[in-house]
Amino acid sequence: MNLYSEYYVSKESERFVNKIWCLDNSIGENLIENKLVLPNGCFNLAIVSGNAIEVHTSKSKYEMNEGFYFCSQMTNKVLVNIQPKTKVTIIQLHGWTLSMFPNYELSNFTDSIIKLNSAELPFKTKIETGLNSDILELLNTINDYFEELNHTNPSKNTIEKICELIKLYKEEVTVSEIGNSLNSSQRSLQIKFKIATGLTIKNYIQILKFRKSVDQMVNSDLEKLKLTDVALYNKYFDQSHFIKKFKDVTKTTPKMFNSDLYFLSKKR
Repeated sequence: MNLYSEYYVSKESERFVNKIWCLDNSIGENLIENKLVLPNGCFNLAIVSGNAIEVHTSKSKYEMNEGFYFCSQMTNKVLVNIQPKTKVTIIQLHGWTLSMFPNYELSNFTDSIIKLNSAELPFKTKIETGLNSDILELLNTINDYFEELNHTNPSKNTIEKICELIKLYKEEVTVSEIGNSLNSSQRSLQIKFKIATGLTIKNYIQILKFRKSVDQMVNSDLEKLKLTDVALYNKYFDQSHFIKKFKDVTKTTPKMFNSDLYFLSKKR
């Protein structure tokens, strides 16, 4: 049994969905504890099957039994304990995806999780929560919904444009430069972005830059790749600045970072 696995949506759905990932302890007899997840600039829709998981964010502890949960943007590492006979399937939504649903006001919603009623889900097909639920059926449901959303919304809104510019400039762009590119005031952009994501634009950029640094460390030989190189490559002021930002999120230094404790993205 693979505890961690990833699944990918269609090309059209990728505009809104980064991927689907699973934490599967469905045939396990023991508690899996003290596993960690890092922030990555995405929202998560979690489907808990079987018994329960326990999640500790920087704000609170959540006991999540079988059902549906919406997870906000995370700004610090998250600790996860997975009970035996439990599976968690997570639909990872891009930072701008929730801006397609203007009824949601997320400006004060970070590092938090809320339980959803199945009736609150927008999908036309009912999503099963049982341990034997089929990942392929879930992929079809997700693709059907987000492909239609893509067709009915061909134009990008302001939040998606902001995120696109951040990606285009590889996280090296200021709010002022984004405002100039979009012909909009910094204040207006900041307000819209905070409502749609719960983060400031600067916070979002910092999270993406941090996560890129971690992925670079994990996918490289850190003995050969000096921390100074990682810091400079990702445009930190210097190694000390990089170490400080790293400790802010992980509570440890890059040299002491143990990737085996974390659920980290597979290299695609």
